[in-house]
Amino acid sequence: MTAQQPGVDTDIDGMWSPALARGMIRDDVARWMRYCDGYTDLLGLSVPARSSLARRAMRSPWVAALYERARRPIKYRATAALRLVGEQRVLNVACGAGDFTSYFAERLGGDGFVIGLDNSVAIMERAVRHNSSARAVYVRADALRLPYDNGVFDAVCCVAALHHMSEPFGVLHEMVRVLSPGGRIVVMTSYGRQSFLVRKAIELGATIRGVRVFDRTTIPAFLTAAGLIDINQQLRGISQLVIARRPYPVTEIQPWQRSDGGLRLRSTGH
Repeated sequence: MTAQQPGVDTDIDGMWSPALARGMIRDDVARWMRYCDGYTDLLGLSVPARSSLARRAMRSPWVAALYERARRPIKYRATAALRLVGEQRVLNVACGAGDFTSYFAERLGGDGFVIGLDNSVAIMERAVRHNSSARAVYVRADALRLPYDNGVFDAVCCVAALHHMSEPFGVLHEMVRVLSPGGRIVVMTSYGRQSFLVRKAIELGATIRGVRVFDRTTIPAFLTAAGLIDINQQLRGISQLVIARRPYPVTEIQPWQRSDGGLRLRSTGH
């Protein structure tokens, strides 16, 4: 990383962040890259897979604004879990309108930056308009095919979005793949509670809205199978915050596979 010169304002230093972030994009993807009024677009005219009703509603500016305001208390917990200090490279998957991305960026310095990634043009435009920051870089890309090499981020998070996704475990796999040794991953998503009646009521409402409800064991078990350690799960109401760390030596993550109609992840240690 570039050394910070004495007396140089950190905001000026942060102007390098967009260039550093774009430089991390894989060569095979970079040829499709174009800059669109404040964000980098890697999807072009391609149409992402159909998303849930709740996720599509987020593309409405006023719905997105209400949603971001409602989850502001969450960002304090997520920030503490990520342990953001100094020159970290952070990836915020399914960043929405960028409220978390800009908040994370304010806690970094030097060459540190946060990439907010989402697949919606409307959401990217709102993020740039309302949550720009010297160290916040927005990228329109597919979370199931992250455009980065293995192990390049010091911290990776997905806050209040995984339960909206059609293939959440594929996204989790990609998040683990790009996490560096020693790096921390933070996932905040739905939780169906232990009570049978409460869980069924939550699941019914979630199904109507096209939202997945996770139980207590699924996310931690997936991260364990991926080779992560120091897994910490915090349950609160109908949400869960799961924190984990990628160990030394590196656990190699095999390509994501579908078999027999199900999802499978394999990992091997070295």
